[in-house]
Amino acid sequence: MSTATEERTYRGLFGAFPYAFRSSDSLLFKLYVVVGGFLAFAVGSLFGLALVVLLGSTAAAGAGSFTFVRPLFIVVGLFAVAPLLAPVLFVARHHRRGTHDARYDRLFAATGFLFILSLYLAAVITTPADQQARSAGAVAVLLYSLPRPVGLLPPIAVAVGMYLLHRHLR
Repeated sequence: MSTATEERTYRGLFGAFPYAFRSSDSLLFKLYVVVGGFLAFAVGSLFGLALVVLLGSTAAAGAGSFTFVRPLFIVVGLFAVAPLLAPVLFVARHHRRGTHDARYDRLFAATGFLFILSLYLAAVITTPADQQARSAGAVAVLLYSLPRPVGLLPPIAVAVGMYLLHRHLR
């Protein structure tokens, strides 16, 4: 394969990160490639290790709700990691097709950072009462007071917005 062809393409998920980093002119996007890649690895590793613990603690359990929790846990992990990877994959695909647009790169970096913030908000909203900070500020108290299922809304809204942005800009 020639050098020109290698420069235009990438091989899968792991090749998309260096390709997107090299091909983008946006410093914000380059920062997101580093931060988003690290967080995707960290969150994926966390879910992977938690899955091992879950399998170990439910190995002796028979059929029933425990067997349902395992695949659901994997799906939740994918829903947390996929939107962290999506901006890099969208931009890499965009550049591979020959369209170099710094605005596109910046917008996807911004939505990637917004998704990171939404994961943090979801974590704060769903924090169990016994683990909440006693001397929390007004914003934290407001977030703690929300019903726990509301914690799903920020990441879902940002992930859907990210997809709609991609559809709008392509």
